[in-house]
Amino acid sequence: MRIAFIGQKGIPASMGGVEKHVEELATRLASYGHEVFVYVRDNYTDKKLENYQGVKLIHLPSISTKHLDAISHTFLATIHALFHKYDIVHYQAIGPSFLSWMIKFFKRKTVLLATYHCQDYNHQKWGRLARFSLKMGEWMTCRVPDKTITVSRELARYAFQKYGAKAAVIPNGANVEYDAGTEKLAEFGLKDKKYILAVTRLIKHKGVHYLIEAFKRLEDTGKIPNGMKLVIAGEGFHTDDYVKYLKTISQNRKNIIFTGALKGKTLGQIFSHAYLFVQPSEYEGLSIALLEAMGYGLAAIVSDIKENTEAAAGAALIFKNKDVSDLAGKLSYLINKPSEVERLGKLGAERVKNEYSWNSIARKTESLYFDLLSKGKEIYSWRDRKSGK
Repeated sequence: MRIAFIGQKGIPASMGGVEKHVEELATRLASYGHEVFVYVRDNYTDKKLENYQGVKLIHLPSISTKHLDAISHTFLATIHALFHKYDIVHYQAIGPSFLSWMIKFFKRKTVLLATYHCQDYNHQKWGRLARFSLKMGEWMTCRVPDKTITVSRELARYAFQKYGAKAAVIPNGANVEYDAGTEKLAEFGLKDKKYILAVTRLIKHKGVHYLIEAFKRLEDTGKIPNGMKLVIAGEGFHTDDYVKYLKTISQNRKNIIFTGALKGKTLGQIFSHAYLFVQPSEYEGLSIALLEAMGYGLAAIVSDIKENTEAAAGAALIFKNKDVSDLAGKLSYLINKPSEVERLGKLGAERVKNEYSWNSIARKTESLYFDLLSKGKEIYSWRDRKSGK
């Protein structure tokens, strides 16, 4: 098959769950023998990189502002795709999927899919016009493609109830590469099992401010052991004011560490040696960071939104969304219950191993592609094309 992905910022992923999802999926599909093309933004992926682990990268510019970056790049990618022969065009996220109708209208023989990752219009960084556009993108995601994919059962229920879309549920996955080394920890003044970890983009709906306030409350009341730190790994995305706010409320707190975005060996060591993980989001699709933390065997504390409880399924401690007092209480409980931390960590690791394997996710996606190609699509199969028939 010739498969094109549109809507992501690019690969390899340096930040963003959508980008991680596409990287893991696209590289595996390429390893299965398919021709895979990923449209990438010049402001995200190194312009010199033309191929990544067998995936062909198509570089296109964008208008690099908060409101126009995604849609301008998606428009150029869609126009480009109209003039190329793909068996599958697969849009990512509801914003970019706003333009998926163009493929449906002009390339009727091409199988069109869209993956619904998150209700992005709930993100507080967007204004009224942007939220309206995202809701229109949601409608397109659920009504226009040959098949809609959601990353969680909760999103699938929503898509069916609101739009009558019978979505396929193919979740995110987790990569786990435990690293016994600690040299990267030393760069941030960290010690093994002496820090609480959050890995997230610094955007208001991710709820990092609740975590900071809960940690400060415990610190001020002497309920944090000496040397225990809070590590926040991530960076903002068109959210400079919020990042500034987080650092302001953390001022003069030597035990709150902002590392910036991490990847590779550094991120692996940070995950490997954390005491526990916190996911305080107000909204999610299906958090890759949470899945990876569970995969590393970290006990997790998560807000009680359905997407988090679906992922954790009994393998995490739940706190009431936006409730600093409840979060502080759950943190205090686990800090003083290492046996419970160990138990939850084992449950989480087993759940990720059984339910959230990227290899399984890639095979399910490939199978869906083949199924759609075989259902009345008037195009040659990729095998016929390869043999010249």
